[in-house]
Amino acid sequence: MHSGLLVMTADMLSNGIDSLIGNTLITQFIMVILEIVAIFAVISVAVIIQVYMERRVCGFIQDRLGPNRVGPFGILQTVADMIKLMSKEDIIPAKAERVLWGITPMLLFIPAALVYAVFPFDDGAIFTDLNIGIFFVLAVMSQSVLMFLIGGFASENKYSFMGGMRAVAQMLSSEIPMAFSIMAVVMVTGSLKMSTIVAAQSGTWFAFIQPLAFIIFIISMTMETNRTPFDLVEGESEIIAGPFTEYSGMRWALFFLAEYTNLLTAAVLTTTLFLGGWQGPVLPGIVWFIVKVFLMIFVFMWIRWTFPRTRIDQMMGFSWKILLPLALFNIIATGIGVYIYNWMY
Repeated sequence: MHSGLLVMTADMLSNGIDSLIGNTLITQFIMVILEIVAIFAVISVAVIIQVYMERRVCGFIQDRLGPNRVGPFGILQTVADMIKLMSKEDIIPAKAERVLWGITPMLLFIPAALVYAVFPFDDGAIFTDLNIGIFFVLAVMSQSVLMFLIGGFASENKYSFMGGMRAVAQMLSSEIPMAFSIMAVVMVTGSLKMSTIVAAQSGTWFAFIQPLAFIIFIISMTMETNRTPFDLVEGESEIIAGPFTEYSGMRWALFFLAEYTNLLTAAVLTTTLFLGGWQGPVLPGIVWFIVKVFLMIFVFMWIRWTFPRTRIDQMMGFSWKILLPLALFNIIATGIGVYIYNWMY
């Protein structure tokens, strides 16, 4: 199998650095640093694009203009927002647990960025192709709920603490059906390795082989990313802004950055597990990957600006009474299907 565009570019860069330095160990260290910088650069650029895209999609669906003043077609509006947030006063609540309260926004961003180490962006372009790639992704993603709870608790604000507890309830309710929907893909593939899952979709995407798992996964990821109709962690009419209530300026901006990083993660994970990853005709693999990812981001935004917010009891009832039984039924049906297929072939 030929190497993808990203792999060839990385090889050329590595060879160039090695020829200049002449030390393989130092070259490998520099490449690791560059890869880490590349991950954060991609996330930062993607977040800027998503914020602008969210506003334009919202404006289109709600028959409004959206940003159209700062820069051509309003493309510099996000930059203006960043400058505004950087100039805002950083207010620390008098009774807050200062250390926990201060580090929570930074800790929240770490799990959101860490999962990108195991995603195959192109043919052979994966930072760490773990044998337990899916397990790693689920384990890291589940850590973000602790940051919401810690931020709410450390704020010494009842609304914030209630929002943190809501986050725990919501994410537990979403992660279990999501994990079972992913297990159906693992059963068909026979591997937890991300590159193997992508390779198994060379003929047909798992979105068509596992349509029920695909739908359950999309709904669960909408809950996981705290987006309408499941944006219950920060229900303004009930608990103000939940765990974010006492945060301002750049600390609040880090929560905002993590939210859009999680949205990007949801789209990347959907693309990898159900839409064939980087595979596609004619165009380079990385181009197909980006197209599919932003198509899924648009779908998540479409859902957000179409449905009204649910209640917390409705969300939890829907998750535990409908999504989880359907996910378990899908696993049983998949097991029977895999057994029959192996028996016949």
